[in-house]
Amino acid sequence: MEPLHLQTDVLVVGSGAAGLMAARAAADEGARVILTDKSLISRGGATILAQMTVAVALGEAEEDSTEIHFEDTMKGSRGLADPNIVRAVVERGPEVILEAEGYGVKWARTPDGKRSQTFAPGHSKARCVYVDILNTGGATAAGLKKAIWKDEKIQRLKNVMITKVVVENGRAVGAIGFEMEEYRPISIAASSVILATGGLTEVFERNSASANMTGDGFVLAAEAGAEVRDMEMVQFFPIAHLFPPLVGIDPIMWDPFRYKLGGRLLNGLKEEFMDKYNGEVAGKYTAARDQTTLAIFREVEAGRGTPHGGAYLDFTMVPEDKLKEAFGPVIDILRNQGVDLTKDMVEVAPMAHFMLGGVRVDEAMRTRVPGLLASGELIYGMHGANRLSGNAITEALVTGRIAGETAAREKSDALDEAAVRQAFEREMERLTQFWHPVPVERDTASLQAFKRKLQKVMWKGAGPLRTESGLKEALTELQALRSELDSISLAKPGKFALSLFEKLEAANMLKVSEAIVLGALERKETRGAHVRLDYDETLSQPSSYSYVLNEAGEWVVSEVPLPAGS
Repeated sequence: MEPLHLQTDVLVVGSGAAGLMAARAAADEGARVILTDKSLISRGGATILAQMTVAVALGEAEEDSTEIHFEDTMKGSRGLADPNIVRAVVERGPEVILEAEGYGVKWARTPDGKRSQTFAPGHSKARCVYVDILNTGGATAAGLKKAIWKDEKIQRLKNVMITKVVVENGRAVGAIGFEMEEYRPISIAASSVILATGGLTEVFERNSASANMTGDGFVLAAEAGAEVRDMEMVQFFPIAHLFPPLVGIDPIMWDPFRYKLGGRLLNGLKEEFMDKYNGEVAGKYTAARDQTTLAIFREVEAGRGTPHGGAYLDFTMVPEDKLKEAFGPVIDILRNQGVDLTKDMVEVAPMAHFMLGGVRVDEAMRTRVPGLLASGELIYGMHGANRLSGNAITEALVTGRIAGETAAREKSDALDEAAVRQAFEREMERLTQFWHPVPVERDTASLQAFKRKLQKVMWKGAGPLRTESGLKEALTELQALRSELDSISLAKPGKFALSLFEKLEAANMLKVSEAIVLGALERKETRGAHVRLDYDETLSQPSSYSYVLNEAGEWVVSEVPLPAGS
């Protein structure tokens, strides 16, 4: 297939809420935009899986302010958030909610016509808006997709995986990739590149992510020369479904119902236990996610877990009419699979849910590489060591808009197409050697099986509870997996290049897994989502960890001061 060589003002990589909003914002500023996604536009990222709420200080349920939202978020971050990023997000949160409403996102309303705003753990005010308690993310993505779909300034490329950000004379000038369906190599010369590729929780065996969350953007940014921070900070969702097996049910769907109905968390002895760890009032959903995750694992560790290693979630004290009103058709889906919530408890346990660390940016979403920006879950700074419920979509919408505005306003009139073409030739040579170390007619190994091995290593050694010995064992196993991946040779595809995609994803998963483990070894304390059983105290003076790639492509991790004002 003949290569495709394109040029544009702004290239946006990733089309979840952050990428869609970045494309919309850049086009609003008059820029030509190319929007790529390695899946379908608006369908492959985390946004469509987000069920619940969006935290913004509208003040329609009660008196609220962006300053209070700022204070809640900083407190919830366990001392690690960047106040510049937090303030930028919370101050523009109300604005982007109204913008999304203009694109057809129908925020729920109260009988008197105000937008419904509800409490969520960690927030001191009822500030979280929603569309449908199980479909807020999907509705948001649909509205943003509609907002960009017919704009002639925005060119959309689906099933395209970007493999390299091109940097020339210290500035990002475009990117290289290939299109999976036709096995077509692509180069894109651009004045600015925005990475909005989402998180990396697919590296863990138990995770709530879409299969696309393989850490691509962290690797792209670091290889281009950007700095990443606090990669050891991964949030684990506390009450993901564990048992009995259910079909057609999102594993994290229990959270909004516990929140709405006050479902009880019980240990294996049928005792409420949350009050022992953080003062949560019995039957009320008030504890932050990091606290709940740790509490469940502490009970399991003490021998008080459920038969499958979690906690019970109990709604049996809730009247049946209230259950039906809250769960709607879901209650029938559960009953048809043998779960009667008026009588039965389910088992829940933590799973990897959200990346808290990420690419270091300033309040305009610039990385330290001129011309390279980042937004959404990919960035560091908004959440620190713990994310408050509802802050993820807010972050995606606001940072996407800021990144798009910055990229368009700072674009150069001159594109370095020659540099991109030269980089294209080098990248094609690298990829050919990476994919086909030796000529073969059939792939020499299953990349799906490789990914599953990696996920097991990460869950065991770098999951919710960490120790030095477990982390060192994980690092040794990751190094062995690196050699194994290098030796896998792939057959040259006719058209559909899925295995080529999968090997690139596996390499990215391996690279970010190494970063997580290295940082977790360096951080000798327990803070928020990072729990070290051998260092269970939280240090009085928090610090951040910086990650950069050296010339050999290895991570260099160093302790650095927190951003001013933290």
